[in-house]
Amino acid sequence: MSTVVNLKNPSNVDDKLFIAGVSYRSRLLVGTGKYKDFAESKAAIEASGAEIVTVAIRRSNIGQHPDEPNLLDIITPDKYTILPNTAGCYTAADAVRTCRLARELLDGHDLVKLEVLGDEKTLFPDITATLEAAEILVKDGFKVMVYTNDDPIIAKRLEEMGCVAVMPLAAPIGSGLGIRNPYNIRMILETASVPILVDAGVGTASDAAIAMELGCDGVLMNTAIAAAKDPVLMASAMKKGVEAGREAYRAGRIPRKLYANASSPIDGTFF
Repeated sequence: MSTVVNLKNPSNVDDKLFIAGVSYRSRLLVGTGKYKDFAESKAAIEASGAEIVTVAIRRSNIGQHPDEPNLLDIITPDKYTILPNTAGCYTAADAVRTCRLARELLDGHDLVKLEVLGDEKTLFPDITATLEAAEILVKDGFKVMVYTNDDPIIAKRLEEMGCVAVMPLAAPIGSGLGIRNPYNIRMILETASVPILVDAGVGTASDAAIAMELGCDGVLMNTAIAAAKDPVLMASAMKKGVEAGREAYRAGRIPRKLYANASSPIDGTFF
């Protein structure tokens, strides 16, 4: 299993994200779905500055349909880390099968995003099936980044099983509600030794900044960019939000206080 380094030290000057032993400058991960066409998808991904791009294997063509446009023509593996995901899978067996298909299509690529959904309306994860699939995939040599709920116990269990990153939801997929339960996210972060990335629920740049200010290692999003009125401009905003949130986390915010504290205190001054 690859060594995973999680940068939890806010003072680290060389502030890169490490996943499965590989370093990345960008802490924003983006998807490829819901854009009007490949040209818009390409422009938004470029504006986001993302280096890891997730692809829904069951919904996108990355070579399994030779006569159709290939998504890899716009997100070339020499420029981006392709992160196949199991979006649309509702059983552990389907998720495992999808990951194995991705590995075959991508010439042995083993970094995957696992998500096993439990309900078509809420798109919440099926945790039992997620744990089952994660165990199989890790044993099968995959480097698993796993989508889960914001339960600190489950997050730790997935880490202990060998997942290279844990990705708790901030709110339901595509809801744009932002960080609904920052306290659970903080509890997950307190004990984690693998990267923790918020996945799902981000709506705008301030949501991304809040996730990073909590200490998350990164944010993954798709709908918040692709469904915006101007996806390319929103991608640029999300890039800045993630960067600003990370810098604020590293800088260390002032304590919250009930009463005012003057910027120019009068203690010790002469009258």
